[in-house]
Amino acid sequence: MHRDHVRWYSHRVRREMGIAIYGHWGLPIIAFPTSGGEEWELENMGLMPALADFVDAGRVKFYCVGSNSRDSFYNSHAHPFHRSWMQRMFDEYIRWEVIPFIHDQCRGLPPIGVMGASLGGYHAANTLLKHPDAVRIGWALSGVYDMRRFMDGASDENFYYNNPVDYVGGMHDGGEIARFNACELHLATGTGPWERPGETYHFANLLAAKGIRHSLDDWGPRGGHDWPYWTTQMREYLGYV
Repeated sequence: MHRDHVRWYSHRVRREMGIAIYGHWGLPIIAFPTSGGEEWELENMGLMPALADFVDAGRVKFYCVGSNSRDSFYNSHAHPFHRSWMQRMFDEYIRWEVIPFIHDQCRGLPPIGVMGASLGGYHAANTLLKHPDAVRIGWALSGVYDMRRFMDGASDENFYYNNPVDYVGGMHDGGEIARFNACELHLATGTGPWERPGETYHFANLLAAKGIRHSLDDWGPRGGHDWPYWTTQMREYLGYV
């Protein structure tokens, strides 16, 4: 499996960020780590090796990004509005640095996919919903879609527009909803160990109430909150790419 690595300093998140790249061709997929993970996490946890046949066949090309969660929602020592600001900056880093980098590598404007598990599931869903102009398919596995637990009861505009249950709940623009419906979003959950399906069901119900196209995929006992479950899910999902 072809592997590459790039790093650059992002003035948005105020530090160097790395991207581990797997593959040479295929649908470009931005892959987010879990809470606190960096760009090598998906390889170290066995996900990238398990998907090597899809990568080597040129069906997908993964761009595994790092995280700034320790500077944003997980930074309990910072003011809540600093946390929401840093999440906004991470979202801008993805949209205005990572996605243009992918476009430059692919020499065009291809549709882009996103995927992530746990906190990475939040990032995957948030990125697709905020940028349906660039991201067309997403897999959010065992995700969290209401981040209020990390804000100590505070909220501001930066938080509202990065908290999916808030900004989806406030949507009334038919044109905006139509843009989402040109995309494909899979929300995966189940009844396996450590999984909390209520988060996913609540968000799926909210999307359905707004008429936003999505797929609620309940994997039952195969839907646990751990890497072997997420690996099984992604292998099946990529079979349809």
